[in-house]
Amino acid sequence: MQTSMSYIIAARRSALGRVGGLHRNRRIEVLAAPVINAALADCKITPDQVDEIIVGNATQGGNPARTIALASGLPECAAAFTIDRQCASGLDAIITACRTVSEGEADIIVAGGAESISTAPWRIAKPKSLYQLPHFLGIEPAMLDESDEPHQFEASELLSQRLNIAREQQDAWALRSHMKAQSARDDKRFVGEIVPIKSTPEEARDQSASSDLDPDHFAAEPPFLPPEGSLTPANTSAMHDGAAMVVVVSQTVWEELGKPPALRLVSGVSQGVKADNEAGAPMEAMRKLYERTKGFNPKDIGLVELNETSAAQAIAFGSSLGFDDDLINPDGGAVVRGHPFAAAGAVLVVRLFSRMARNRVENRPKYGACALGAIGGIGVAALFEAL
Repeated sequence: MQTSMSYIIAARRSALGRVGGLHRNRRIEVLAAPVINAALADCKITPDQVDEIIVGNATQGGNPARTIALASGLPECAAAFTIDRQCASGLDAIITACRTVSEGEADIIVAGGAESISTAPWRIAKPKSLYQLPHFLGIEPAMLDESDEPHQFEASELLSQRLNIAREQQDAWALRSHMKAQSARDDKRFVGEIVPIKSTPEEARDQSASSDLDPDHFAAEPPFLPPEGSLTPANTSAMHDGAAMVVVVSQTVWEELGKPPALRLVSGVSQGVKADNEAGAPMEAMRKLYERTKGFNPKDIGLVELNETSAAQAIAFGSSLGFDDDLINPDGGAVVRGHPFAAAGAVLVVRLFSRMARNRVENRPKYGACALGAIGGIGVAALFEAL
């Protein structure tokens, strides 16, 4: 079968809400369907034209992609499957969709991530004997008593100690991230990106994004790992609910639609690391991406969207790869907007699309990259070209 090109021609997301907050009563399909419908409307594709949907999700169980497909009005004959690589699931779904279309297996695919931790089923561990009581399981494997894997904050703490990243540096980075996000809101750069589920101001902005930029607030936060810990609620990202979706089409469809602004996947990679180096996984994935794209000059990357678990991870990522702070998350990152678990990687691609393709502007980046780490020590990175 002849291979072709694939193009991301639309990308939307919901506002991200704290667990038990903005989306507290919304099931995953209620959260994701409006995002899909908005993305399809943006590119003038009707739901009945969609061949397949691929969704990243880590907490729902079963195959929520099918439920989301039906709630979105996609045809019953549309294929649907769910990917679970924890935090990297949404980016994996988009990379998979691009490759599937490029191989000629489909013409139109909706792909992304959706996570409703607020309404997801609870997981309960079966007791080892009849004399023990069952107990709840956390989202992360490291929350299990028998796991030797460090919690994500412990992994970032180890990283900050190895690289001597002080608490003051982390707080300053988080503060700058909030300032970037505030500037983006003031300039209405999220308009056309965020889909309000209801027509209220709260639905059009990320719930954790704060306008309180008092440095004393950051300094006053207690560390997660006292007494010497440097990670705090103010310089790390917290779990959130949210959905982010893109529309991937074949070259034939792209041309039929008049060649609208689009992103093209240049390469996507994944890389495993030692469990205690989970915080370093995005850096290792980026290095593998460079190796995979030999001949490409990393200095041509004009934008990087990183889903950082902590400011310490973001500082390490930038310094180890030679990225300027202004190049990473120019509109604020996950420390500001929150971490929607399996949808996080899809949010990164939506952010790239907004900066590189949504509006025809001068001096937009030609190449953009996104990267994140997944629980268990997996890094995923992707390079996109604007067309």
